[in-house]
This record gives sequence, structure tokens and C-alpha cells, in this order.
Amino acid sequence: MVSDYHYIGGAFRFVVELDGLFVAGFSEVTGMKAETEVKPLWEGGVNTHPHYMIQHTKFPNIVLKRGITNSSELWDWHYNVSQGKIERMNGSIILNNELGKEMCRWNFFNAFPVKWNGPDLNASTGNVAIESIELVHEGLKAIFK
Repeated sequence: MVSDYHYIGGAFRFVVELDGLFVAGFSEVTGMKAETEVKPLWEGGVNTHPHYMIQHTKFPNIVLKRGITNSSELWDWHYNVSQGKIERMNGSIILNNELGKEMCRWNFFNAFPVKWNGPDLNASTGNVAIESIELVHEGLKAIFK
């Protein structure tokens, strides 16, 4: 048997948590990225390479997608923001192994929705109705178990 240390997690075994509550049913999470921008600085007399000075780190928006349910919690959260009532939440995207044990998590901070997408409706297909919410946040922190 392969130890947890060498286990490669399946991208489909995840849960999303917002302010300590597990939010079931998300089928896709995108935008978990961090990019540190740098500025090259050339030193006189060193013609082979620049030194790199760190500018800042940026985090794109996180997008959560799920099959639409009869719960309006995501719509309500976004609607409240559109009305000037911003409720920031901390959250986690948790990746589990095949036994359901947490392998790692990515915590994000002070998030609020900036975009909500409803489902594309087409009576001639049998597709699942999907809603998504896009969250702006103040950074990610990866925690590996």
C-alpha cells in the first residue's frame, strides 16, 4: 500500500468550507493560484543576468460551481453585496484522499462574491443546471497534512 506521503490526490475528492460550515455540492473549483511579480534589476558590470526584485503577489478570483439547488444562499450572498451589504467570509478548499482523510487544504481570507452566474437553460439537452459564484479574496495559504 502506498503511504499518505506518496499519495496523489484525486481532484474530485474535495469539499468547500465557508466560515467553518461545510458547503456541500460544489462540482468544480478554479482560481487557486498565486503569482509573485518581479522586476528585473540589471547591475552594472554583470551582463549575464539580472537580479529580480519582488514587486507583489496577486491572487486571482476563486470560482465555485455547483448544480443549482432550491437553496438561495449563494444568490443571497451576492445580492447583498450588490446592495452594499458586504459580508466577508474566510473559507477552505479541502482535498481528501480515497479514505476521506484530509490531505491538504487551501485557506482563503476575507472573501466576498463579485459575480454570480445562473444556469444556461436549454430544453433540448439533459445537462445539469449549474450556478457559479466568483469570490475576490485577500490571499491563499496552503496547509499540507
